[in-house]
Amino acid sequence: MTAALAAILNPVRTLIRFVLWTWFLAALAAGRFGLLQTLPAPALSGLLLGLTALVLGACFGIPSVRAWLRTVDLRVLILLHVSRLIAYAFLIFFRRGWLPDALAVPGGWGEVLVGALALAIVVLPMRAPLQRHAFVIWNTIGLFNVLLLSATFVRLGFVQPWQITGFRLLPCSMFPTFLIPLIIATHLVIYDLSRVPPGTPDGPAAPPAEA
Repeated sequence: MTAALAAILNPVRTLIRFVLWTWFLAALAAGRFGLLQTLPAPALSGLLLGLTALVLGACFGIPSVRAWLRTVDLRVLILLHVSRLIAYAFLIFFRRGWLPDALAVPGGWGEVLVGALALAIVVLPMRAPLQRHAFVIWNTIGLFNVLLLSATFVRLGFVQPWQITGFRLLPCSMFPTFLIPLIIATHLVIYDLSRVPPGTPDGPAAPPAEA
């Protein structure tokens, strides 16, 4: 990275971190203090769609943000998805009657599997070409699962709103208010970065060389 590019991207990096931490804390507070309890279910579905659109717009519509994303190691973006392991709470909420089977069981197990695989493909030793293929395969599985989960959530929010009660409570409330928009956006960013070899001017940061 040239000095001029670094001078441009450092303030962008700082701003992105500030926005992400502020968003995370706001989502956490909304679940902790019951701010979602009075929100109509269709509005909760709309919130998910709106936040997803905003994040995608920032990632692909703001040149400085997109330029910064191209400097991020793919493995860092993939490790963010380890947070999906908390979807095990879907299964707990299902047993308590707070989430329906159609959403909690396939969505919960799918998210846990994708989160575990994210950790595995980053940690396990693999040659660079094989690892990049593994990234693309994992990314496809992960994107399919989160889109299916999102579609089911939005549909239930509009036609059977009582079925998504569990998503008003922590930790499940973090999915519509924070995790799902971030997950969808990073999946698409990973696809974008995977098209360009690492270390090139337009590609993601190259991983450190093995000893």
